[in-house]
Amino acid sequence: MGAFSDTEEARRYFQGDKYAMITGVRLEELTDEYSLASLVISDIHKNANGGIMGGAIFILADFAFAVLSNHIHMPTVAQQVSINYLGAPKGDTLFARAVCKKDGSRTTVMNVDVTDDTGRNIAQFIGSGFKL
Repeated sequence: MGAFSDTEEARRYFQGDKYAMITGVRLEELTDEYSLASLVISDIHKNANGGIMGGAIFILADFAFAVLSNHIHMPTVAQQVSINYLGAPKGDTLFARAVCKKDGSRTTVMNVDVTDDTGRNIAQFIGSGFKL
């Protein structure tokens, strides 16, 4: 069993993640196996060319990573992350699904897949967390 008893408890805790909340990131689901976060795309997420800023995609993936890694062990902080942008969103909503690939004594490794509501692959994020 993780740090949070259910998704609602995790939502309340992560209200303190002010930047993610201001940008519109929302926690949809949390289990012991994965976390799922979403972001409804709006004009504030667009760059000067009209595309979605990489930072908006990154914050969504980073949030899903933070939720699951802190559910596994509280507190966990990011130690190293990387992201590969795979394609431009065509839909209206982005989803980030984090899964744990390694839960070690001091570190975790998470894969986060970002898709849009059309099923298009948008980004792949890999993060290592350090358990404090």
